[in-house]
Amino acid sequence: MRAGELAVAHLDGTLVGAVRVQRLASGEGEFGMLVASPDHRGIGLGRRLVDFAEGWAREQGLATMQLELLWPRDWTHPVKQFLHEWYTRIGYLPVRTADFADDYAALAPLLATPCDFVIYHKPLSR
Repeated sequence: MRAGELAVAHLDGTLVGAVRVQRLASGEGEFGMLVASPDHRGIGLGRRLVDFAEGWAREQGLATMQLELLWPRDWTHPVKQFLHEWYTRIGYLPVRTADFADDYAALAPLLATPCDFVIYHKPLSR
């Protein structure tokens, strides 16, 4: 991770969320590592962090935002299903699936189960 890629959210002086933003070599913006404190979920914090990431990408002149969701290959994880539904509700569509081990061969054996990345894109309006 490089300097300037992590945005954090505070509420009353308490860290409540974060998101990583970056420009990909392919010319898209990407966000990842989106997290909201369990005590502050359900109040729109995740949406505000995604809005921040999308705004950052627009400021960089980028037309598309990407995210990758790690997905178990052989079963459905309820949190991953929730995230898929949430991301599609806010305009992200799956564009391809990639084998996690192809990009992270050294890390793949550390996973509890074989996984794929589902890559989502969203066009950004100016």
